Amino acid sequence: MRVLAAMSGGVDSAVAAARAVAAGHDVTGVHLALSAKPGTLRTGARGCCTIEDSRDARRAADLLSIPFYVWDFAERFTEEVIETFVGEYAAGRTPNPCLTCNEKIKFEALLEKAMALGFDAVCTGHYARLSVVDGVPELRRSRDEGKDQSYVLASLTSEQLRHSMFPLGGSLKSEVREEAAEQDLAVAKKPDSHDICFIPDGDTKSFLEKKLGQTPGQLVDDETGEVLGEHTGVHGFTVGQRKGLGIDSPAPDGNPRYVLSLEPVSGTVKVGSRDRLAVTEIDAKRPIWPSEKPLDGPTECVIQVRAHGGTADAVAEFDGAGITIQLRQELQGVAPGQAVVLYRPEESGDLVLGSGIISATR
Repeated sequence: MRVLAAMSGGVDSAVAAARAVAAGHDVTGVHLALSAKPGTLRTGARGCCTIEDSRDARRAADLLSIPFYVWDFAERFTEEVIETFVGEYAAGRTPNPCLTCNEKIKFEALLEKAMALGFDAVCTGHYARLSVVDGVPELRRSRDEGKDQSYVLASLTSEQLRHSMFPLGGSLKSEVREEAAEQDLAVAKKPDSHDICFIPDGDTKSFLEKKLGQTPGQLVDDETGEVLGEHTGVHGFTVGQRKGLGIDSPAPDGNPRYVLSLEPVSGTVKVGSRDRLAVTEIDAKRPIWPSEKPLDGPTECVIQVRAHGGTADAVAEFDGAGITIQLRQELQGVAPGQAVVLYRPEESGDLVLGSGIISATR
């Protein structure tokens, strides 16, 4: 097969490309330039998508003796990922920009261009297991549970998955680093990137304030209605947040207060005790079924609401438009705008049944 290997400049994508080469595929490497000013993105252990990363990707491609290109996706990344991120926060929701990037950039824009150029598949360093049985894709958790990325891939369509390769799904991260060292890849010990790549200093609140300006509002006790303080914008808060609320006095019982809900129209941020964060029901819109099999009646499953953690046993039902989920265990800090992914536990790795975007909680 003709395979386009997306090479971020990290160890995972380099080893994924190496495995595609070893499997006998005709591999071409590509690095995505996602910023018109790459120096503004994070460097070192906390970032990705920098000039340094593109050079690391090129060195890995040279070592593997495969062609290598840099594709400029900066404009589309700004429109699809950064502007969506800002717009969601302005609407009082909590988005996951990495999920959006995977959906809109790596497996829509990239795959679209790859197919137009005659490639058969896109290969990435994501930790997830993927198989295609009788033309139907099956996406599962990776062997390395701590690195599993099936959550951020669950928004991909079956057609996108048919043209995707995840060579690392059956490996542990430690094995991947060992393999990189054995092949003399310079990125073998390169630290993993984390946090949001397009916020250079990691200060999300300041980033959003620069984009949206200040929209003052009130911090209100959810039970009593008492005004506890002022703030400069609902975009500076997320459901479940405890620190940095700007409230001078403690709660009457001495316990911390948490953000319970955001009302962008009125500018109200409601706060209260931790137990009021508990969620037992979730509604989700924009359902996606990677294996083209929508839920048929009430379905026992395990749901996940964050990239790492936030899981619970549940019963989910699809009404033809959205998904309603009844949780068997309470979850806290669940916010509209987050993705919810439905899994069916299996010995071969939990199977992704579907995903949706949380629209309401109760």
